[in-house]
Amino acid sequence: MAARPEAGTARVTLRDVARLADVHPGTASRALNAQTRALVNAETARRVLEAAEQLGYRPNPIARGLKTNRSYTIGVLIPDLTNPLFPPILRGIEDGLEAGGYTPLMANTDNDPERERIDWQAMRARQVDGIVAATARRDHALLDEMAGSGVPLVLVNRRAEDDRVPAATADDRKGIHLAVEHLAGLGHTRIAHVAGPLELSTGLDRHDGFHEAMRDAGLEPDPELIVVSRAFTEAEGARACRELLARAADPTAIVAGNDLIALGCYDVFAERGIRCPEEISVVGFNDMPFADRFSPPLTTIRIPHYEIGAAAAELMLGLLQGEDAAWRQLRLAPELALRASTGRPRG
Repeated sequence: MAARPEAGTARVTLRDVARLADVHPGTASRALNAQTRALVNAETARRVLEAAEQLGYRPNPIARGLKTNRSYTIGVLIPDLTNPLFPPILRGIEDGLEAGGYTPLMANTDNDPERERIDWQAMRARQVDGIVAATARRDHALLDEMAGSGVPLVLVNRRAEDDRVPAATADDRKGIHLAVEHLAGLGHTRIAHVAGPLELSTGLDRHDGFHEAMRDAGLEPDPELIVVSRAFTEAEGARACRELLARAADPTAIVAGNDLIALGCYDVFAERGIRCPEEISVVGFNDMPFADRFSPPLTTIRIPHYEIGAAAAELMLGLLQGEDAAWRQLRLAPELALRASTGRPRG
């Protein structure tokens, strides 16, 4: 190898790495880029990577962007970062994008359409190369604007109603089927559903899946046993559960739209001295962190959150590489996490 640059000199450049590895700068550039490394001889790539590590070389993203007309950043819109569902999804997105040489820029919209629009416009101004959004509603004018902007767009944990935008989600209908099948197998027939908001694809798919699953189990859904919440939150779960119990519909089990809604049901049970599962069983959805620490530990539908985020990143990298991924819909399989909040119906 050529001599190493003297310590204390100016910022280490790609040419310094190439000189130490005894290769052309173009070869060094390809070896340092995970997407083009396969084009370089394995031994040469090893020498380049060792030289970069030895010199403490860090690529200059601004210079790289000037050459490629890319910023190597991806905007990520999240509706509620306080929801324990999203951190593992974000980690999957981050790890997936990093493997392709991209950095995520995250914005929390608080489910506020105006704030979402402002964040979207700010990301466009920063010339992000794509957008990963977990904020899509079924009737979503901004989604139409984003999809028509020419900036690559991928949805995560949400989908467009007509599947016109590539998306990585859980199979929500299958998950609800698992919940209803479990309760019906225990002997429950008075099964209630405290649904999530129906303007979100997750809420609608789980609501529709509940009706399908009940009929598949030979049970007719009772409208008195179905309450729709306004948000996927503990407070809304409690409000909807109070409404359900006020109808005197006598449910023996509840399928909640998500774990936070289920936690809201627990709050109402504590207020009223209702024992779970002896009087009412509960199944959540998501298996968020600490659901196994609830009292009682929550039976729920486990969703592969990290893998959903990684799949969204994979879709985005495919779009950026020119792959025909415009209509791809990745639905990852859920599974039942059986715990102590479900049991046989009373009597």
